[in-house]
Amino acid sequence: MNVPAWIWLATIGGLIVLLAIDLFIVDRKPHEVTVGEAARWVVFYVSVAVLFGIGIWMLSGGTHAGEYFAGYITEYSLSVDNLFIFLVIMSAFSVPTIYQHEVLLIGIVLALILRGIFIAVGAAAISQFSWVFYVFGAFLVYTAIKLSRSNLGGEDEDYEENRVTKWARKLFPVTDDYHGNKVFTRVNGKRLATPLFIVMIAIGSADLMFAVDSIPAIFGLTKEPFLVFAANAFALMGLRQLYFLLGGLLKRLVYLSIGLAVILGFIGVKMVLEALHTNTLPFINGGEPLNVPTVNIALSLSVIVSVLVITAVASLLKTRRDDRRSVANGAPVGGGSDTGAAAPGVVVEPADQLKQ
Repeated sequence: MNVPAWIWLATIGGLIVLLAIDLFIVDRKPHEVTVGEAARWVVFYVSVAVLFGIGIWMLSGGTHAGEYFAGYITEYSLSVDNLFIFLVIMSAFSVPTIYQHEVLLIGIVLALILRGIFIAVGAAAISQFSWVFYVFGAFLVYTAIKLSRSNLGGEDEDYEENRVTKWARKLFPVTDDYHGNKVFTRVNGKRLATPLFIVMIAIGSADLMFAVDSIPAIFGLTKEPFLVFAANAFALMGLRQLYFLLGGLLKRLVYLSIGLAVILGFIGVKMVLEALHTNTLPFINGGEPLNVPTVNIALSLSVIVSVLVITAVASLLKTRRDDRRSVANGAPVGGGSDTGAAAPGVVVEPADQLKQ
């Protein structure tokens, strides 16, 4: 796929325009995002992503369009995993609801820039070293096994600041309390960061850790850097709106970890098969390709969509049964495990703020 420089520039420029619209229209006045508002923006971003895919189909054919859509759906579904961590971070720092939208925007912009670097490095490695697909495939299978044993949004889901956040605290002294939507403020003549700054760093760095799984996964669906970047960008752009739309529904996706594990495992096996099919490593079959079956993009897209649908339906059916049992037993309806995080739209009292 030969992508001229002007298409790269036009795509990046379009993303910047979308961010500007979001920043100056939606975030012009801090407010609590309603479900209706979030739903409209989710539809808008998904529609833009679909139109972009149609454009790829018209200009480059169905194969590349299928790779883009498979990558987009995979990245978007894996991003739901991020939302659990976002909920925990927002709760741990007691971020006022009216500022959560802005925090997510800045954090995701940071993640988009860092993911762009990851994609560039990954594309360069794949083009130079054929064995990278073996590494990526094995890593995804390992991640799938580990994820299948995890409990996303479970009771043991506590937030612990990572090294990036701790480094930011050392570099920038932080105030104890929020100062409106200010990222930096002056106290007694000294310029200090506010907790909002630390939260943005936490969101961005947490998303970057998830990129360690998602970037290899999408390279298993397409080797085209442009499609990898576009799918990641559009998935991230709609992520924060999805955060406010899903809200408490996240806790009802009890089988999400299993569904994502199946997808990652499937893509991992697909990558290993493709690596064997084009093998050049001298210690495997004497450096000659192996006659193994490979998975085309149509099958990949079908498997990904089917797993997500089955996962969502099974999760909602289980939580509905659990709710009915809770009501019958006189217990409060929980709808899944409690993350201990404040759902979007719930204001946490300032007295519960995490002391910096």
